[in-house]
Amino acid sequence: MDVSNWIVTIGGLLLIGFIAWFFWGPKQGGSQAVIGSSGYQEASIQVKNGYNPARVIVQSGKPIRFEFTREETAACSEMVIFPDFQKSATLPVGQKVRIDLPPVEAGTYDFTCQMGMYKGTIIAKGEKK
Repeated sequence: MDVSNWIVTIGGLLLIGFIAWFFWGPKQGGSQAVIGSSGYQEASIQVKNGYNPARVIVQSGKPIRFEFTREETAACSEMVIFPDFQKSATLPVGQKVRIDLPPVEAGTYDFTCQMGMYKGTIIAKGEKK
């Protein structure tokens, strides 16, 4: 192999590494859900190249309400799935979709698209039982 082949190979490996990190790497930070007048902890989530925010912090023991707004036409963003709650919802482009979840114990709960490429996490803080 000559130098140009090495450069292309290394560049390709770096690109593959970046893509893997972008989709499956650890996510930091998060957005704190706000308790609304309904008594639900509420958070709005934008769906565009993933979930934004991808991490939502809630208080254990209180019901949760998410409002998803899908802003893209990618097939991966058509649905959101909450496996721990056996809930899912179709997300039409440009429409707000409300999803209510019951109170949870302290811990982490994942949500994903139907293909598993878009990932989000609910972090419930409070006392573990």
